[in-house]
Amino acid sequence: MERIPILRMGDTLLVTIQLDMQDRTALALQEDLAARIADTGATGVMIDISGLEIVDSFVGRMLSSISGIARILSAHTVVVGMQPAVAITLVELGLSLDGVRTALNVERGMDLLRRIREEAPLGL
Repeated sequence: MERIPILRMGDTLLVTIQLDMQDRTALALQEDLAARIADTGATGVMIDISGLEIVDSFVGRMLSSISGIARILSAHTVVVGMQPAVAITLVELGLSLDGVRTALNVERGMDLLRRIREEAPLGL
């Protein structure tokens, strides 16, 4: 099973998904990311899904779960790089990803995380 790397950039953890995730890979990412947030005290998580061409309901729920876990661990999450076909599929599956913030690209995602932190500097 492949593991998805988690890079630290200051107070932000960056996850770049370059492959279509299998269920086991998504579950491992959820566990790995929770551990890294707890270990590093990161206050932001950016998940770049620009490499995903296909999603199913499980992956959509995992993105929502990861965001919820990060929020409980006092980190804000932004999903960036969503392709139009992925957005359409998520809507058709009835997954609105409540609580998941999105941005078009990494640059806009970093800006969004900065603004979120300014609005809620001491917690969520």
